[in-house]
Amino acid sequence: MSSSVITIPGVQVEEKPWVDSLHEWLTTVDHKRLGILYIVYALFFLVVGGIEALILRIQLIHSHNDFVSPEVFNRMFTMHGTTMIFFVAMPILFGFANYLVPIMIGARDMAFPRLNAFSFWLSAFGGVLLYFSFVGGSGLYGAGNAPDVGWWAYAPLTARAFSPGHSSDYWTLSLLVSGFGTIGTGINIIATVLCMRCPGMKLSRMPLLVWINFIMAGMILITITPLSAAQIMLLIDRYLGGHFFDAQAGGSAVLWMHFFWIFGHPEVYILILPCFAFMSEIIPVFSRKPIFGYPVMVAATVCIAFVSMSVWAHHMFTIGMNSYANSFFTITTMAVGVPTGIKIFNWVGTMWGGRIRFKVPMLFSIAFLFQFLLAGLTGIMLSAAPFDWQLGLSYFVVAHFHYVIVGGILFALFAAFYYWYPKVTGRMLSERLGKWHFWLFLIGFHLTFDVMHIPGILGMPRRIYTYEPDRGWDTLNLLITIGAFIQAIAVLVFVANMIISYFKGDKAGNDPWDAWTLEWSISSPPPAYNFASIPVVASRRPLWDQKHPDDPDSLYE
Repeated sequence: MSSSVITIPGVQVEEKPWVDSLHEWLTTVDHKRLGILYIVYALFFLVVGGIEALILRIQLIHSHNDFVSPEVFNRMFTMHGTTMIFFVAMPILFGFANYLVPIMIGARDMAFPRLNAFSFWLSAFGGVLLYFSFVGGSGLYGAGNAPDVGWWAYAPLTARAFSPGHSSDYWTLSLLVSGFGTIGTGINIIATVLCMRCPGMKLSRMPLLVWINFIMAGMILITITPLSAAQIMLLIDRYLGGHFFDAQAGGSAVLWMHFFWIFGHPEVYILILPCFAFMSEIIPVFSRKPIFGYPVMVAATVCIAFVSMSVWAHHMFTIGMNSYANSFFTITTMAVGVPTGIKIFNWVGTMWGGRIRFKVPMLFSIAFLFQFLLAGLTGIMLSAAPFDWQLGLSYFVVAHFHYVIVGGILFALFAAFYYWYPKVTGRMLSERLGKWHFWLFLIGFHLTFDVMHIPGILGMPRRIYTYEPDRGWDTLNLLITIGAFIQAIAVLVFVANMIISYFKGDKAGNDPWDAWTLEWSISSPPPAYNFASIPVVASRRPLWDQKHPDDPDSLYE
């Protein structure tokens, strides 16, 4: 059997048959390899979900367009939203957590390596199962076509009477399976943080990235369970004669909304908290200052996690809840802005007076701060029930949501890629291509989602296939679509940068950013065992202590 040189990021170069190497990756329990698998898996679905988004935008580029049929539009809408939330955002953040958390706390692996692998393959199988609905056909498997019930499966559209095929079953089963994988990952992160920290690393000395992922994992255990319960109830409705969500038989479609959004809104914070973690590591390093208000940042994260569990029904103002429910969820939604605002002030306080280096990770981080602030402001606007009654079913909400997901999460992820790519591969990403990527994506993002607020205010509803030419939306939708394609070009630049830099990038060394957490104290890429000997730490900045043993508390004075 022929041999090849294996140069996959995160592992040492080794000469072996490619089949043996493939077998090692498919059966690995190493947290770093599993983290890379999560990230590669998510990047693949990012491309798939991006193509689906472009199909939607081409269809809406002008009035009375017939680029795709209404049926295909509904399928693309459902698959795009489901893919981006469940098979892009969650896996890619789990990938970073898998890779970084053990190294940052001085451990050699996750607490349960086999559970870690099992959780990844469950999540991966969920995505494959969802997309099998495209090709299942109408024969043995009976999928027929992709699900077309919206990205959160509107009841009663999921009932057998409205969705007689098996496409809704694929949606339900894929999320149920991937949900079990998500719960396994959450358990593993919690156990790792509590039980695997190196000597000297008290909770008060953990990097904020570890703290925030620990809190995020706790939220997973609370929020994924009602979603899984709802999926089981839906299957009972469809196949065992249940009527949980069938209003014609005494059930309640609103019950599905409660079950889904009890998961769905805390899910936004499950996704954004790891991005807060990225900012809390990147901004101090590029500001040459320790994080401002470490204890307050931890407390604010706990507050966000707690309050976010009580805001779900602000997604349901438009269904006509009573005044008491409207008032409660208005107050809690506004309240969650307080600890979030504290975090923004702390990041700005960290930058204030610092010696800021405007490298690509920092550029994406600054854009994140500005855009997430704007997303929070429109969120506070929508938290007021009368305002939400007017715009809750319009494109204004679509713009707000994407301001959070793209302007917040995706920008933070790009910052994390540029920051930790040298550690994973041993190569630096190109600064020149990185800035092209940043500016193209920034321009495309604001052209798309700034403008998208306007047709929403002018009355353009969500989830429409086409519209009349006399509404005044044509030019706005043209600009939105142009911005979407600019973003797509930026992502292509990013992919090209990763590929080119992997083969031709400058060698990174162990610590290219002059940072102070433990992952930068070992080689790039890290060895399979992470640490030859388990480190002992005495502060929140252990690598800085190693580099400056005589003056560990001073920074570039």
